[in-house]
Amino acid sequence: MPIRRLREFLDSHDVKYFVVSHSPAYTAQEIAASAHVPGKELAKAVMVTIKGTLAMVVLPASRQLDLERLREIAGTRDAGLAGEDEFSSLFPECEIGAMPPFGNLYGLDVYVAEELEDDEDIVFNAGSHTELIRLAYRDFKRLVNPRVASLTLK
Repeated sequence: MPIRRLREFLDSHDVKYFVVSHSPAYTAQEIAASAHVPGKELAKAVMVTIKGTLAMVVLPASRQLDLERLREIAGTRDAGLAGEDEFSSLFPECEIGAMPPFGNLYGLDVYVAEELEDDEDIVFNAGSHTELIRLAYRDFKRLVNPRVASLTLK
């Protein structure tokens, strides 16, 4: 989903947002530092499989996914991290690892770490390693309708 398509989606839902350009950065922590965004406010999308089906988990950049907790929430032992080869074709317009947390637009279930609800805004990759989008978390939640839960390692 290049930024153009994401912008059209947000515009069609009357969402106010900001585009943040930054020098190329690839890890969530590098991106946070490059764009001067607190790591807890920057959201990263992590691809997982649950019962053989792809899903997206959205976490603060500064945190790690608790796979045991995800398994509990999903009600199955059959859940784990997805390999790049399993999901890259779903996001052909995006650079690998830079997909925005709008898995619902691709028919994916989306799980969100409850810590992200603590901030007024959410900031995330916009399909490239040089652009972020910042918008109100309430708008993100309204558009994505994710399952919010405790999903990070303490």
